[in-house]
Amino acid sequence: MTLSPARVPAAGVRRLTTTLYGYAFLDDFVLLYPVYALLFADTGMSLWQISSLFALWSITSVVLEVPSGAWADAMSRRRLLWIGPLLTAAGFALWVVLPSYWAFAIGFVLWGAGGALGSGALEALVYDELDRLGAAERYARVMGRARAARLLGTVASIGLAGPVFAWGGYAAVGAASVLACVLTAVTATRFPEHRARPETAGDSWATALRTGLVQVRRDRSVRGALLLVPAVAAVWGALDEYTPLLVRDIGVAEATVPYLVMLIWAGVTVGSLLAGPAERLGTTGLAALLAGGALALAMGAAARSLAGIALVSLAFAAFQLAEVLADVRLQHRIDESRRATLTSVASLGTELATVATFGVYALLGTDLAHSTVFAVLAVPYLVTALALARARAATARP
Repeated sequence: MTLSPARVPAAGVRRLTTTLYGYAFLDDFVLLYPVYALLFADTGMSLWQISSLFALWSITSVVLEVPSGAWADAMSRRRLLWIGPLLTAAGFALWVVLPSYWAFAIGFVLWGAGGALGSGALEALVYDELDRLGAAERYARVMGRARAARLLGTVASIGLAGPVFAWGGYAAVGAASVLACVLTAVTATRFPEHRARPETAGDSWATALRTGLVQVRRDRSVRGALLLVPAVAAVWGALDEYTPLLVRDIGVAEATVPYLVMLIWAGVTVGSLLAGPAERLGTTGLAALLAGGALALAMGAAARSLAGIALVSLAFAAFQLAEVLADVRLQHRIDESRRATLTSVASLGTELATVATFGVYALLGTDLAHSTVFAVLAVPYLVTALALARARAATARP
């Protein structure tokens, strides 16, 4: 039977999105997530050594972020998407088989490298394949659902980690994590990829990086869209790490803290799923979304109550939605040959801004309550909202 032209794109979109959602779920379905810090401590690592491992992980991601994006514009993006999880799997296996400081360090380098290979490559592949199928307008909805799938993978891994650990200890959760990474790599091989690739990858990745940065410097709209990504993503991404401390400070029992943190992440999931309908908000709507999220964050944190935590959940939903929309704006403004490179540049900006936010939080948190610090860190979102509103007003003038 011959498929009609209308059904061929529909089948292509279905294959792409099914693969993407499975990939996103498995990529975050890592049972080691909630226990790897315990593994380090039980192996005899000091707090300083554990902190240095986390720093090494971040440094690896920062160093490789932009080069990996350029590689993705110079060679097969699908290849990078299946190589990355295999590097992570090797790191996890090393942790369990040879638990020691240097094994943990090498594992974090492999994990950081694996994550960097997928950053930029995934967004670029999905956008270009949707564009080829005449469905680029679905990008926001598709990526929002992919982020929701990641969140479900994380929640599922946390839920299963306890019983699996009780049954088989670190070896069992490590083996399950390695298996998840291998399944992620297998799933990645099913991604369609029809992009024409340069013949000389050794030269072309440097060319992709250079021409991408030239576009950022010369094109004001691209530069603004690129800067918007870290402006939206960094602060709430850093605050996420401190939400258990904020929740505990309202006076609930320790056993209740995880449930309220789950409430916050339920809001994040809802924000992801609203990305498709919200794409029509435009610049003014995005500014209003950020301003509303900032007010909800400040008021919710300051309330120090269960109702306040619900407001924080609402704020995180707004920021997650805004993060997806910021990525959409960037993808619409860059062309295929530079897509992964500039997406990785935006991710690098997010990484650096997140690290800076950690520093600001530590500085403010020395003398202030967690609720106060959360409220103060809502201010950058009000500034970003104001900048967007002014930019929209400037373009509207004759």
